[in-house]
Amino acid sequence: MSKQTKFNRDDVIEKAKNLYWEKGYHATSMRNLQDVIDMRPGSIYAAFGSKENLFKEALNRYAQEGSDQLANSMAQEETALGGLKRFVRNVTLCNKDTVPSGMCMIVKSVAELTQDDNPDLLACATAILESVESSFALIFQQAIDNGEISEDKKPAELARYLQVQIMGLKTYVQATNNLEAIEKLIDDVFAGLS
Repeated sequence: MSKQTKFNRDDVIEKAKNLYWEKGYHATSMRNLQDVIDMRPGSIYAAFGSKENLFKEALNRYAQEGSDQLANSMAQEETALGGLKRFVRNVTLCNKDTVPSGMCMIVKSVAELTQDDNPDLLACATAILESVESSFALIFQQAIDNGEISEDKKPAELARYLQVQIMGLKTYVQATNNLEAIEKLIDDVFAGLS
């Protein structure tokens, strides 16, 4: 008879994601993980291989949640730009008091990790950012095709611009908690796209 896993993998990854998101990779010790996910180090290594692999799974979970949120925002609006604007509002304003950190977990990870210490983790985080930017570019192409944006705009450049704006908006709201200013800034970002 095979030994059954005595933990819920999804639950463990979710708890680890929130801990890593709050503290960052380096500040999260094995003891922190052990306390939060209720697993001994040996079990963590047996289930995930290493602290690094658990972190990668946590990053991928965060990325998937963001992708789902983007798809949901797009589905709720009639236009591509409307869907993107809803997404930006959601990630900058909604749930800001209930998430582990006001900063994007991926951006926080890129800022923390180095090519010397953690090249694999850094590559994982930057690949996620590139994937998000590619998703934005596809949506901007759709907006161009629908006549929402001028045909002379370049989707990749718009995607990069939006990515940078989201990073700045999230940081600004965390630093100031000025929701009115953020609402206006979001409106300004989208007014400048057309």
